[in-house]
Amino acid sequence: MLCVEETIAGTEAAQIPKQRGESLLETAVRYAEERHWDVFPGTWLEAVDGVQRCSCGDTACAVPGAHPSREDWATQATGSATVARRMWQKQPTASILLPTGRTFDAISVAETAGFLALARMERMELTLGPVTLTPDRRMHFFVLPGASVKVPELVRKLGWTPSSLDLVALGEGAYVAAPPTRYGSSGAVQWACRPTPANRWLPDAEELISPLAYACGRDR
Repeated sequence: MLCVEETIAGTEAAQIPKQRGESLLETAVRYAEERHWDVFPGTWLEAVDGVQRCSCGDTACAVPGAHPSREDWATQATGSATVARRMWQKQPTASILLPTGRTFDAISVAETAGFLALARMERMELTLGPVTLTPDRRMHFFVLPGASVKVPELVRKLGWTPSSLDLVALGEGAYVAAPPTRYGSSGAVQWACRPTPANRWLPDAEELISPLAYACGRDR
């Protein structure tokens, strides 16, 4: 299992979907077309007096250019490549957001714990789904839907209380930002473990929770 990917190092390795040189529009379309993920456009960045500001207008926005632009985003999300293309044609610089609780859930941990867990998972020869690395130093491990319901009890069975670990399962009603979405001037979301044909079938949260909880416990 190789997951601390060439995308982190910034090489020209082939990706599915590829992003280098592609527009946000084409990348969003490929997520829908090739991975069958629902997508929806979020906010975008606008230059104001030489500074990148979020289109939401909040100068103190915590994730500028990387959050939903409307309250009904869940109904806007689509798995249709045609509809995705139409939405990004209206705002080509909109961020790419993926709703969780549909084709996948995501387990979110701190970056330090995430890299520790990746190393442990490699030793355990676990098969991973895609994993993102965000500019606010979070990692999101894509797993089968239903994780948000199961994870608290799985954590308890390992001897932890859910509130004691910086580990959150994102399911219905939540979302993650997809590469190459940018967080203001902080940088872009990247793949720590890129989407490939080999990881089209996602793992169950139960397969990953032990190394993730262990890493989060070490990282406290």
